[in-house]
Amino acid sequence: MPESALPVLILAPQGRDAEVAASILDEAGIGTRTCATLPELVEALDGATCAVVTEEALLAANRQVLADWIARQPPWSDFPFILLTMRRGEPDGRLAEALGNVNSLERPFHPATLVMAARFAARARRRQHEARAHLEERERTAERQALLIRELHHRVKNTLATVQGLLGASARAATSVDAFYNAFSARIISLAKTHNLLTEDYWQQASLREMLVNELGPYDDEEGRRIRLDGPAVELIGDLAVPTGMAIHELTTNAAKHGALSLPEGRVAVVWEVRRTQAGRELLLDWRESGGPAVGEPTRKGFGSTLLQRVLKVQCGAEIAFAYEPAGLHFHMAVPLPDQRTVPAYDG
Repeated sequence: MPESALPVLILAPQGRDAEVAASILDEAGIGTRTCATLPELVEALDGATCAVVTEEALLAANRQVLADWIARQPPWSDFPFILLTMRRGEPDGRLAEALGNVNSLERPFHPATLVMAARFAARARRRQHEARAHLEERERTAERQALLIRELHHRVKNTLATVQGLLGASARAATSVDAFYNAFSARIISLAKTHNLLTEDYWQQASLREMLVNELGPYDDEEGRRIRLDGPAVELIGDLAVPTGMAIHELTTNAAKHGALSLPEGRVAVVWEVRRTQAGRELLLDWRESGGPAVGEPTRKGFGSTLLQRVLKVQCGAEIAFAYEPAGLHFHMAVPLPDQRTVPAYDG
């Protein structure tokens, strides 16, 4: 129910005060609800815009339940009351002090006076709800900022560790300064492409297909026959996207230097699927090369195979396998995926 539609509560169990007050407010277009007892009124306060109560109704009741509710109000709340007093001197000071935000009306009162008091109270309550919404939004913003800072800290640490690994491995595998520079630069560029995909996405995810297109696209021919990509839309979170992106880069580089992409008639087919397991979801990816030079078991492990063996297994919990088949290299990966994120409703 919108705040403008919340009713004015009325507690006036004696005489005709409740009937008269409800009639006046209803005629002015202000919804009302009459309560028979103080506990009934207190139970309804959270869903009301203000409360009209008579002095004698409070004096005759156990006011502790009302005092407890008023004390439990959150910092933004100061619920407004309209106290109908008898025609005599000052109202009972204990009541005004207990109610806090109270406007006293001496009976008999002009109908317009009650309507004006109810509208002022409703406006004050609406402002309080606006303050609550502002405070809650500030709290959500602070939580999001803290989360982003933690994520940035985590991402920077992982990226620096990856760069350090790239630097050392590229240096060990290089036979000259130029070879080191070219290999290291290519790997940094590949890393940057993956990070671009992550930063462009609100939820810090990267499309597996886009990662493959970024690396393999330049090697395809005009007819699109050299590269075949076949699989559903899969979004990888940062901790999985970065090592997977590096693995795709290493496979592509190896295919361009020594495998199928080193010859014009060579082909690369990448097929993937997501399946359900008892533990959750799992991504299965197959990389197959054909039409390239004859494939043989390597005599030593290069950086690419080291990356795939160590980083994918240790960081991502992946199971990987290489098969050096006569037709070309076959690489298989099975990696667990986190549950799909559901985008939370956001009204900010």
